[in-house]
Amino acid sequence: MSKDLPFVTELEPGTCFWCSCGKSGKGPFCDGPHAGTGFQPVEFSVAGKAKAGLCQYQRTKKAPYCDGAHSRVD
Repeated sequence: MSKDLPFVTELEPGTCFWCSCGKSGKGPFCDGPHAGTGFQPVEFSVAGKAKAGLCQYQRTKKAPYCDGAHSRVD
C-alpha cells in the first residue's frame, strides 16, 4: 500500500495506537519501533465500529486521521 494514500480500514471499538514515527511494520498502527527515536505512539479511542482513513504519511495535523498532507508535498 502506498504511503501517499490514507489507510482506509474498519475500526473496531476500543483503544488503538497510531504510529507517529513511520517505522512500524504494521503501519499505520504502532508495533514498537519508535524506541529511542523521540516519537511516541498516538493513543485514540474508537467508540463504535467505524470506517476511517488513517494517515500513513506521519505529517497530518489531525492524527491519527488523514488530513491530505500527503497531497501537499513539494
